[in-house]
Amino acid sequence: RDDGKVVFIEGALPFEQVSASVYRKKPTFEKATLMAVLRESSQRVRPQCPHFGLHTGACGGCKMQHLHVGAQVAVKQRVLEDNLRHIGKLRADNILRPIEGPAWGYRYRARLSVRYVRKKGEVLVGFHERKSGYVADMRECHVLPRHVSDLLLPLRALIAGMDAKETLPQIELACGDTVTAMVLRHMEPLSAGDLGKLRAFALAHPGVQWWLQPGGLETVRLLDEGGAVLSYGLPEFGVLMPFKPTDFTQVNPHINQVLVSRALRLLDVQSHERVIDWFCGLGNFTLPLATRAASVLGIEGSEALVARSRQNYKLNQAVAPGNTALAATEFVARNLFEMTPQLLMADGVADKWLVDPPREGAFALAKAMADLHSDSELRGAWTPPRRIVYVSCNPATLARDAGLLVNQAGYRCSAAGVVNMFPHTAHVESIAVFDLET
Repeated sequence: RDDGKVVFIEGALPFEQVSASVYRKKPTFEKATLMAVLRESSQRVRPQCPHFGLHTGACGGCKMQHLHVGAQVAVKQRVLEDNLRHIGKLRADNILRPIEGPAWGYRYRARLSVRYVRKKGEVLVGFHERKSGYVADMRECHVLPRHVSDLLLPLRALIAGMDAKETLPQIELACGDTVTAMVLRHMEPLSAGDLGKLRAFALAHPGVQWWLQPGGLETVRLLDEGGAVLSYGLPEFGVLMPFKPTDFTQVNPHINQVLVSRALRLLDVQSHERVIDWFCGLGNFTLPLATRAASVLGIEGSEALVARSRQNYKLNQAVAPGNTALAATEFVARNLFEMTPQLLMADGVADKWLVDPPREGAFALAKAMADLHSDSELRGAWTPPRRIVYVSCNPATLARDAGLLVNQAGYRCSAAGVVNMFPHTAHVESIAVFDLET
């Protein structure tokens, strides 16, 4: 603070003494760039990646490599607690131990920009520079899996030798358990020579699988059919999850396994219970739930996604461990941002809920719950779930929805904690448990 005005200094840590240059002034705050650290925090560490920094040209993929990873988690925990208190007007009864995992080599999904620099006669492949539209001159990346980091320079050489090098804007990366899928966005049809070079690259780097994207997401297709299927496993539940490289799946598969396990333990599903999985996606939580509950209902906003969920369910039912069939599971498509008490009641009574919305949160769902609770006539015709486990990728919308559940829908927030899905970034994932007040 400077004369009562807050000054936000990017790159400075709490309790440090620094010099900074102000680049934006507002009536109540200022923003500044760190110039020098005069007295360091005990939590400041040397960044592992040589491309990390606050200077011009530095890679913008990470923002917190200079802060000890344990302190990063503590900061995220405080962000969650502050959002619950200030936005939701509540406190969790218990703070869960943070879900943490490998701090490096965790990022199994990424969008790498591609740029042919005509003046230099070279190709760049990587993340954008900090606060810039330019592509960073990356030669390694410590948050990508090692085998992908090792491909950055070979990819530059590959694209530099292609006829279409000036019309290839990006590569979408998705790693499965055995396959590394690369979706090449191309603005013009690829020549036979370029297709041959892609095939030769895949042969030289086992596990690499090329997909082509000439237009929108609906145009994505495999370069060559056959080969291994892109998938990840949830071994604790005996579940295999096939997916396409442009599908939404968690960036960090190590944390995802722990998250699914933690969520189901917190939900405490019993073998006689019915569970609803809201925003079920491809079935990341639905299929593990089907190994524990009597019946499961998965609800998602897209008919196409629901069809994919059914496929994954049938696949896993066919190969269930010990030939034990999964619980009866139904998938339904519905606009979850236009929920009403009547639609909520139409889905029937469930003992437990799992809610895993996108960044926008589940406001309509929480509002319908609050409206049901306030309507004595409707409330008498429907029984709310005894427990809700809410997985969130945005602490602000979680706090907003939690405020409705706790202050208007008859629940208490019995526990909440952070999930460090994205080490070295400011992204905060979290999980919260809501129990029906008796």
